[in-house]
Amino acid sequence: MTIVNPTALTVVNLFFWVLLLGAFVIEAWAFVDVIRRPKAAFPAAAKQTKPIWLIILGVAFVIGIAGAVGYLTLLSFFPIIAFVAAAIYLVDVRPKVKAIGRGSSGQHMGPYGPW
Repeated sequence: MTIVNPTALTVVNLFFWVLLLGAFVIEAWAFVDVIRRPKAAFPAAAKQTKPIWLIILGVAFVIGIAGAVGYLTLLSFFPIIAFVAAAIYLVDVRPKVKAIGRGSSGQHMGPYGPW
């Protein structure tokens, strides 16, 4: 007598793997973006330094790889923490650092574009 349908379990596993793959894409995007940003823009935006973000997002990237290839499950704490770190960078840090990078080109930027 089986309690759980094996087909349903594989569908659930596939769903969680797709979530882990999506999280890996977000983590990779954040890691590549932090590499591209100038080092001086981070303190100018009143955020942590670039080396600290490189370490945080580098570890998140490695955890994302481990999740995407199946070494970690979504229900483990590590993939969740890695995704949250990448999300914080992309939502909070990246826009401010990006604005500092644009402002250094001599162009005045307002909330709706250049002026």
